[in-house]
Amino acid sequence: MILRSSPASPFGRKIKIAAALLGLKDRIRIEMTDTLDPSDSIRLQNPLGKIPALLLDDGTVLFDSRVIAEYLDFIAGGGRIIPAGPERFAALRLQALADGITEAALLRVYEGRFRAPEKHEPKWVEHQSGKVSRGLASLEAGPLPGETATPDIGAIALACMLGYLDLRAPGWRPGHPKLAAWVDAFADAVPAFGETRPPQS
Repeated sequence: MILRSSPASPFGRKIKIAAALLGLKDRIRIEMTDTLDPSDSIRLQNPLGKIPALLLDDGTVLFDSRVIAEYLDFIAGGGRIIPAGPERFAALRLQALADGITEAALLRVYEGRFRAPEKHEPKWVEHQSGKVSRGLASLEAGPLPGETATPDIGAIALACMLGYLDLRAPGWRPGHPKLAAWVDAFADAVPAFGETRPPQS
């Protein structure tokens, strides 16, 4: 299988960590992707031109990260990172919240990266920042995932979201000590988290 991704993608990182935890790392080749390059084949593989995308041996392409994670869990026997029963929905809900915060944080970055300063829209940035701040506050106030032999997809998504904030908005930590301690413990317990750390640029 081929994973189209890039080192800084938090959603690609989520899949790399999932593959490592499921024992599938050696079955996946990572192929660098430039979503801004019109000639990159990602636009043919995924009509949305987004990463991550997983190319299967039969030519099927799976996207986005939630679908790919479901597939990897399925081929690893099921119920490994996506629990069965009532716990499934807690894991999927946490994944949805963490992914939503990540998407809002990405949109803030894109506003600064792709628009000239005089064209920045403060209301748009404030709108996305509100999602990030409310999401972090909710997570800080609630119970966080406990340690398990194999973290579920909610915990993986949460760690990747916090890792992305460390990269692009490191000022989040002082106001969220529980989350900061949690992600540091996750990093200690899951070697793949450190192995997939994006370049600090």
